[in-house]
Amino acid sequence: MNLPESLSVGAGHLFCGGADCVSLAEKFGTPLYVTNENHVTGNFRRYEAALKKYTDNVQLLYAAKANENPVIIQSLAREGAGADIFSLGEMRAALEAGIPAGILLFNGSSKTEADLRTAIEKDIMISVDSVDELRQIDAISKELKKTVRIGFRVNPAIEVPTHPKIATGIKNSKFGIPAEMILEAYREALSMEYVVPVGMHCHIGSQILEVEPFAIACGVIMKVAGEVTKIGVKLEFIDFGGGLGIPYHREGTVDKAPTPEEYAAAVMPVFLEGCKKAGISPAFWVEPGRWMVGESTILLTRVNSVKKVHKTFVNVDAGFNLLIRPAMYDSWHEVVVANKADKPADGTYTITGPICETGDIFGSDRALPSVAAGDLIAVLDAGAYGYSMSSQYNSRPRCPEVLVNGDKAELMRRAETYEEMTGCVVTPSWHRK
Repeated sequence: MNLPESLSVGAGHLFCGGADCVSLAEKFGTPLYVTNENHVTGNFRRYEAALKKYTDNVQLLYAAKANENPVIIQSLAREGAGADIFSLGEMRAALEAGIPAGILLFNGSSKTEADLRTAIEKDIMISVDSVDELRQIDAISKELKKTVRIGFRVNPAIEVPTHPKIATGIKNSKFGIPAEMILEAYREALSMEYVVPVGMHCHIGSQILEVEPFAIACGVIMKVAGEVTKIGVKLEFIDFGGGLGIPYHREGTVDKAPTPEEYAAAVMPVFLEGCKKAGISPAFWVEPGRWMVGESTILLTRVNSVKKVHKTFVNVDAGFNLLIRPAMYDSWHEVVVANKADKPADGTYTITGPICETGDIFGSDRALPSVAAGDLIAVLDAGAYGYSMSSQYNSRPRCPEVLVNGDKAELMRRAETYEEMTGCVVTPSWHRK
C-alpha cells in the first residue's frame, strides 16, 4: 500500500502522525475522523514555496468548502492563508480564525442579498458571477454609501479531465461569465460610483491530475487581463482557483497526481509572461482545497459484522452520511484494516455502511487481510469533502473529529447528540397537547 505521508504502520497498527489509530478508536469511539495537522500546514508551506520560486507576489486562499472545520481554518490562518468562501458560515469561520478581510474572496454563482450586503459591510472582496449580481451589488453599495472591491469570475470554456460534476470551467458550466462577454461587465463596473473592479477570478474544476489544463486556463485569463487593462481596469490580483488533485488510487494502478512544483512550473511562466505583455503586476492568487487537506485525514469505522453470500460484505458503523463521495461520484478511496495493517491480503471484501441505500458502499471487492467483527477499517484520503458534505440521514448523528499533532491527539469536534439533531424542530400548535 502506497500510504500518504500523513500515515505509517507500526507494530501492526495504522498510525496517523504519531498516534496509533487503534488507540484513538478505543478512546474516542467510532466512526471517527482523524486529521494530521502537521500534514496540512506542511502542505501549505510546500505549495507557497513552489509558487514563490517565481515571484513573491503570491497569496494562497484555502478553499474552505473542502473542510470547513474552524480549527483547520485556524491552523492555516496562522500560516498566512487567506480563504475562498462560499457562504456566510464560511465567512464567519474565516474571520473568527483571524484571516484578514482583505484576503477573503466571496465566491459563488447564487449569492443572496444578505450574502452581498454582509460582504460589503465587512469589506470582503466579491467574485462577481453575473451582470445581474453586479447590479445588485451596485444598489446595495449605493444604499450603504460604501465602496466594494470586486473581481469577475471568468469562464475560460476549456475541457477539463475530471468528473463532470466538478468540472467548473467548461463552456456549459453554471459558473462565471464567458470570456467573450467579460469586457462589457468590466465597463459597466467602471461606471459605478461605489464599485471598484480590482481583480479577476477563474476556477476550472476539482481533482485534476494534469497540469496542462491549468496552463491553458492561465493563458486565456492573461489574455483577458490584458484586454481589461486597456479599458482602464487596474488589476491588483488574479485568482486562478484550485483544482490540483490527489492520488486516491494507492494500490495497483496508482494515480499520478501533479505536485505543486509541477503546477508552478507549468503556470507561473505563462502568468509572468502575460503580466509582462500587458504591463501589469497583479498578485497571483490560488485556492488549494483538496490538495491541502485531502490526504491529511482518515475515517475510522468499526466492523459490525461480516456476511458471506454472493460476495463477502464487511458491514461497518460509518455510511455515506459521513463520507458521500463514493456514492455521489463513484469515487475510489483505499481502505486499510487498521489493526492488521501489516498483514497480507487473503480475501476479497466489499465494505458497506448501515444506511438504508444499496449505494452505501465505501469500496467493492477489495483485497484485504481476514476481516472479522470488531476489526477497525480506515478509509483513506477523507480530508476533503468528507465531514464537510456529511449529513444526518437515517437520523444518524455526525461523528467526532480528532486532530493529531505529533503524538498529541484531541477532539476538534465532538459527536452530535440526538437532541442537537432535533434542536431546531418546532411543534405546530395543533400537535401540542
